[in-house]
Amino acid sequence: MSVRSPLRIAALLLLAASTLTLQGCFTLAATGIGAAALAVDDRRPFGLYIEDENIEIKARVRLINDFKDGHVNVTSFNQLVMLTGEVPTEQAKKDVEAMVRGIPSVKNVANELAVAGNSSLVSRSGDSLTTTSVKARFLNNNKFSANHVKVVTEAGTVFLMGIVTREEGDAAAEIARNTSGVSRVVKVFEYVDQVPKR
Repeated sequence: MSVRSPLRIAALLLLAASTLTLQGCFTLAATGIGAAALAVDDRRPFGLYIEDENIEIKARVRLINDFKDGHVNVTSFNQLVMLTGEVPTEQAKKDVEAMVRGIPSVKNVANELAVAGNSSLVSRSGDSLTTTSVKARFLNNNKFSANHVKVVTEAGTVFLMGIVTREEGDAAAEIARNTSGVSRVVKVFEYVDQVPKR
């Protein structure tokens, strides 16, 4: 176990414990504990895990304040931000990307926004169900940890993010591709030659 591991675990336990002190917030406490458990199994250093959360919050605030049209989802993993959803014009697509690139800790942006009308609530519900199905199928494989691959679905396209080996990435893509409701799979992975040691 590395020197950082006990500190990381202590920080996660503190985070989990602090959520329990909020009066009447069982759901928040459960979510905090769940997030802490996922962070322990994450391949990102704990500081980057938190920074990714901060990037998503900062991007959403900027979008709320400066971009009223469209439906934009922001997902950050290891300081790579993926944009999915719909915007009305090519210029809006460029503007959203520039806005997110302006966040100091963002290293790169994968702009997967579609120039189209906003998706319906029915379509978004279907995408949520697809994401859940893909994640559930990940749990039954023996080639990678389901916690190492982030899944985002937009209009039937499944986007996969994470720090993985090529073998793990290919296995995840194959499982996603063969899941009901998936029309296309896009890999937005950061590849490593071997599994990072914690």
